Amino acid sequence: MCCFSGNVTFVRGTRIFSRITEGGRQAVVYQMEFGAKQELAMILPLPVAKGADEKAVKFIDLSGYKDLFRDLRSGFPFPRAVSRGRDEPLAAAAGGLLEVKQVGAYEASFVPTVKDFTRLDPRFRLPAETWQALPAYADHGFAVFKLRAGEQEVHPMAFTFPTRHPETLFFPTVHIHDGKVHPEEDFDHDLYCQVARTGLFAMTRWQESERLASAFTKPENAEQLIVGDAHVYRRSLVGKMKNEDIILATA
Repeated sequence: MCCFSGNVTFVRGTRIFSRITEGGRQAVVYQMEFGAKQELAMILPLPVAKGADEKAVKFIDLSGYKDLFRDLRSGFPFPRAVSRGRDEPLAAAAGGLLEVKQVGAYEASFVPTVKDFTRLDPRFRLPAETWQALPAYADHGFAVFKLRAGEQEVHPMAFTFPTRHPETLFFPTVHIHDGKVHPEEDFDHDLYCQVARTGLFAMTRWQESERLASAFTKPENAEQLIVGDAHVYRRSLVGKMKNEDIILATA
């Protein structure tokens, strides 16, 4: 889900990598280009395991591997575009302000529940009515990245979280760019993933790399989020589409 706490002038070139890692955790790497006239936050709702606390998300600094997605794209010399398938105020949460971590060029926080947004700087929240329009995220946690004003390509944002659905991969692709939830949005996304099992029916909509990831990426620079001796899958989403997240079954 690409949600912004303020208005953006544009968002393009969104790239997301996802993989299930050890201990029932999911890794997400996210990069995009955007423009904004003032500082704001990008908010990514996550299907965290129930009971996850504010220490549950591990943020990973990939500022030293800004070209990760360019490398991933180089593993797919023949592009193939694929269309996709499928009023109460917040109560104050207990506890003090949420921890803020410096992760490369960003300040990042994990918000365990919707109510915990009251523990975050007001500039980096979405209006309560936005979450009321998205009841499916009522029990999610939220990774929050604070972004500077201006036009820029952000370096990859990365983290792992304990997922409640280790048999699926979650891609946060729902759009909120103006504080409102629209039924359809314009997509400009490249999705990448690695899965433990190949030959899955769901992967027929994805393009498989011809080579192992180590042939066109640098796993050692990606903090081992990429498995070097496995293939990578890619799916491109371009055009007007239903405004929803992508969930890929892997089992």
